Amino acid sequence: MKFSRILVEKAILNENATQKILAKLSSCPYEVVNSYLDYFEKVRKPYLHKRTNLYLYLAQKKGELVKEAPNAYGTRGESHFYYYNALNCIYECEYCYLQGYFSSPDIVLFLNHEEILAAIEERATQQPGRIWFHGGEFSDSLALAHLSGELLLFAEFFSKRPRLQWELRTKSANIRPLLSIDPTPNIHVSFSISPPSLARLLEHKAAPVELRLRAARRLIEKNFSVAFHCDPIVAQPHVEEEYRALAKSIAEQIPIEAIRYISLGALRFPQGVYDEVRHNYPKSFLFHQYMIPSQDKKMRYRKYLRRQLLQKVQNAFLSSGFLPEQLYFCMEDDME
Repeated sequence: MKFSRILVEKAILNENATQKILAKLSSCPYEVVNSYLDYFEKVRKPYLHKRTNLYLYLAQKKGELVKEAPNAYGTRGESHFYYYNALNCIYECEYCYLQGYFSSPDIVLFLNHEEILAAIEERATQQPGRIWFHGGEFSDSLALAHLSGELLLFAEFFSKRPRLQWELRTKSANIRPLLSIDPTPNIHVSFSISPPSLARLLEHKAAPVELRLRAARRLIEKNFSVAFHCDPIVAQPHVEEEYRALAKSIAEQIPIEAIRYISLGALRFPQGVYDEVRHNYPKSFLFHQYMIPSQDKKMRYRKYLRRQLLQKVQNAFLSSGFLPEQLYFCMEDDME
């Protein structure tokens, strides 16, 4: 990934993490600014400009560092939070909600990792039981991990706190930064995955599905906990056959019992994101099926179609030998 320019906050210019990133990207010009907020989103930058004119910001995250996840975000009966370590993604998935969430596709890496971990610790002390902390809500957890450099620090933190579960969500095969980490049972790497034909159409620049599966297998061989997210599931004529082939491919390459969980979720958009996606990809087959506002104020397929899609994909995995307890519906409260 080539950046057009790097903007560095003055307060962290001389930090070790900052200097390492600047050294790795030495061919890219940079300038020092007081705050990334003086530039990021100040002037609207079209999402598709990321193809030719993408900036990188190195900054400190202020304010809310950890946020409670919405209902049905993860496995049931446990608390879920996500933390802010980056904004935006180098990949270009046509359905990505980030294209309507921010008014700029530029990448922001937050380098105050210790403060983020302190905020996680504070959240953890406020309630008992297992608590999940998810990376990759506003970015991809692994795509730029070789630059951001926080994985070892986070792994050391979570390895000492087995009650806390750490999930890294990704469409990347960039697992090298993980291979120097000693895995513990509470560190989970989850790959977002779609049938290869769908990924080729919609998930531009992301690692091919075959490489994601190869990366997952390698991590399992290294004793990492690995999971998958089949989300979003897009309505298409042969959805069950496509996911049956995907489930078979997973089972052929990875021991089924080694997979921690698989989430299933149908395509959905916040209203503003829906409008932005239609603007960016007017001919995308994402819109071949009619979507309507739902009770949660998101644009969704009609309930009968969502239920049908989820059941077909669930059946595809069950018929391939996966267990019911390995599957759960993500962001689908009214489907349960």
